[in-house]
Amino acid sequence: MSAGPDTTEASTAEAGRPAYRRVLLKVSGEALMGTREYGISTEVVGKIAADIGSVVAMGVEVCLVIGGGNIFRGVSGAAAGMERASADYMGMLATVMNALAVQNALEKRGVQTRVQSAIPMASVCEPYIRRRAIRHMEKGRVVIFAAGTGNPFFTTDTAAALRAVEMGCDALLKGTQVDGVYSADPRKDPGATRYERLTYLDVLARDLAVMDASAISLARENGLPIVVFSIHAPGAFAEVMAGRGRFTVVTDN
Repeated sequence: MSAGPDTTEASTAEAGRPAYRRVLLKVSGEALMGTREYGISTEVVGKIAADIGSVVAMGVEVCLVIGGGNIFRGVSGAAAGMERASADYMGMLATVMNALAVQNALEKRGVQTRVQSAIPMASVCEPYIRRRAIRHMEKGRVVIFAAGTGNPFFTTDTAAALRAVEMGCDALLKGTQVDGVYSADPRKDPGATRYERLTYLDVLARDLAVMDASAISLARENGLPIVVFSIHAPGAFAEVMAGRGRFTVVTDN
């Protein structure tokens, strides 16, 4: 059974308007790998960029946070004996590389894009400036937030929740490997239960692998809905924005 938005979102979508006006899309670094063991698949990045472009064409203001796990993971680096802070900074640099790859794919499709990094690197991209980012989106540009929060010990999930709140987004969309939130990994457990709607407290109490606890708590404190869907299903992002398709919504009730 397909998940559905609430009544307000549904009536908006039925009226021909997107379910949300401004959204942040969180994509994991692993989603950019495709069938590769590491790195970036230009084919997969191109498909994701095309999906983002179709949402921008709907008149939706879009910003992005992309993980860096396809290139380097701070946690695994720390587990291998590296100092956690140094490992996390390396992970942040990986997210900048991914952001530039997605920016290139978007601009090849005619979508104006800006990359803003929480770690200043003026020769490569803009520094993160909240008001400038909002202005870019008002002008129809896609803004990609790179380098997480700029601080070690915080994940890109937390960075996504933080930037979504700062940008005044109507929802945080998380593009994952599966079409929603399950009680277990459905790729490993065929009997896993798929949820259509959850509360923030459900996610925390059941320790569901949606986003880390700090990201969920930040979303909860600010009433930011989280929508989880499969980033690999063709056109899935646009389908969610139109109030259709398969996804899980995490809200207060």
